Amino acid sequence: MAKEVNTIGVLTSGGDAPGMNAAIRAVVREAIAKGKKVKGIRRGYAGLLEEEIIDMNAHSVSDIISRGGTILQTARCLEFKEEEYQKKGAEICKKHGIDGLVVIGGDGSFQGAQKLANHGINTIGIPGTIDLDIDCTEYTIGFDTAVNTAMDAIDKVRDTSTSHERCSIIEVMGRGAGYIALWCGIANGAEDVLLPERYDYDEQALVNHIIDGRKKGKQHHIIINAEGIGHSASMAKRIEAATGVETRASILGHMQRGGSPTAKDRVYASTMGCLAVDLLCEGKSNRVVGYRHGEFVDFDIDEALSMKKEVDEYQVKICHDLSNS
Repeated sequence: MAKEVNTIGVLTSGGDAPGMNAAIRAVVREAIAKGKKVKGIRRGYAGLLEEEIIDMNAHSVSDIISRGGTILQTARCLEFKEEEYQKKGAEICKKHGIDGLVVIGGDGSFQGAQKLANHGINTIGIPGTIDLDIDCTEYTIGFDTAVNTAMDAIDKVRDTSTSHERCSIIEVMGRGAGYIALWCGIANGAEDVLLPERYDYDEQALVNHIIDGRKKGKQHHIIINAEGIGHSASMAKRIEAATGVETRASILGHMQRGGSPTAKDRVYASTMGCLAVDLLCEGKSNRVVGYRHGEFVDFDIDEALSMKKEVDEYQVKICHDLSNS
């Protein structure tokens, strides 16, 4: 029989995402509801190694559900890729009585959770990343807010782009994944969308599309460029030289990570936080919480990390069809 979990730790790791605070709040309050103690670990795995560990109660997470970012803060920790520091992290957890740990972050964070599980710490991962690049789940904390933030910004750029009859290249985040770009391409009615998973670097096709649009009387041209492709400023210069159309680049950057989370990010993050605690209380470990086919589920971390995510082919098709109609 699995050892009962009495103290649950929670940390956020990697890039911050709107909704992480909702997940932290859910972990703390669900654990307390089940009679467990809770400890917060500041600054992710870096803070764990430095023993930046605090006691948390229901009051610790009051009024945070509407706040972006993470009250526990986050950091990258390259040291944690080394077994020496993974063992040290597990020992520190045991020293502080943490026998169950909830890790909120992306695939790199899950790799750290996987290693801690191998060293005897019950761990559950919650997908927190605006990039939506974790294959085992159709939803990751922060994606919905980030897309809405980017969508609103792109609508505003379109207004000024139309006024000046410009071509605008708008770069959105996503690391090596194109999900934010794809969703914004559909939601904003962009004329072109450049996805790392699909882009063939044929700028002449973009040039032809812009020129053809001008011949048809279009007053603007919006190109959404994913971070994984990048180089928006230099691309804008080349396109302006080739088309004669004034072209500007706008890089939305880290504004997409901030801001008050949407209702979806609050509700889904809260549900995932509660499920993570429930799994620990059932004696489970080395699992990742996910959302698939309308249900909240959990996967083995090893299985989750081995999966490879692809962009939705039908969404790519309709994005292309709608931009060219």
